[in-house]
Amino acid sequence: MSLMHAIRFAATGDASVLELVDVPVPVPSPTQALIRLEAIGVNFIDTYYRRGLYPAPLPSIPGQEGVGVVVAVGSEVTTCVVGDRVVFASSFVSAYAEQVAIDGAQLVRVPDGVASDVACAAMLQGMTAHYLAHGAFALRATHTALVHAAAGGTGQLLVQLAKRTGARVIGTVSSEAKARIASALGCDLVIRYDSEDFVDGARAFTGGRGVDVVYDGVG
Repeated sequence: MSLMHAIRFAATGDASVLELVDVPVPVPSPTQALIRLEAIGVNFIDTYYRRGLYPAPLPSIPGQEGVGVVVAVGSEVTTCVVGDRVVFASSFVSAYAEQVAIDGAQLVRVPDGVASDVACAAMLQGMTAHYLAHGAFALRATHTALVHAAAGGTGQLLVQLAKRTGARVIGTVSSEAKARIASALGCDLVIRYDSEDFVDGARAFTGGRGVDVVYDGVG
């Protein structure tokens, strides 16, 4: 039986419950591919499972996002072949490990020229930003959007996607350093919500009309 390194928790709690352990290398099912990981995403939601806020079987290997090279494929997998570099983001797939078995339908080939760490960092938060800008509320050039936490991971991507639609974007942030980031990403107005009333700022910017949509990653 082949073993690999993984980060696992056997009880819920703070970061001290995470342990480096040796576990068996996953055996892919007919619908899965085995991925040798090159980079993983460390996302805030991982802490919810670790702390027990979201239920997880114990012991558990956290992690929902990763990128790597396909080393084996199940007989029913048609989305990739051995040697492909692929990226994934899905619910609780045990990515804090050297290798992981993922359903072939959840894998996306990484284009040549895109670094593995970039592909990994863009996947989970990128899909979130995309459905917010194009699904939950389909932004158009006539819209004004308010993006809370505009300098955060999802916020930065959401601001850029929103600007690509032509919409005007108001970004809220909590520090001057974050304000510079939001401005550089294209926000038409940046509001320090730690010291300013963003409602008043948004109404003044829109001539009293208000915004068409608020994306709230803070609340």
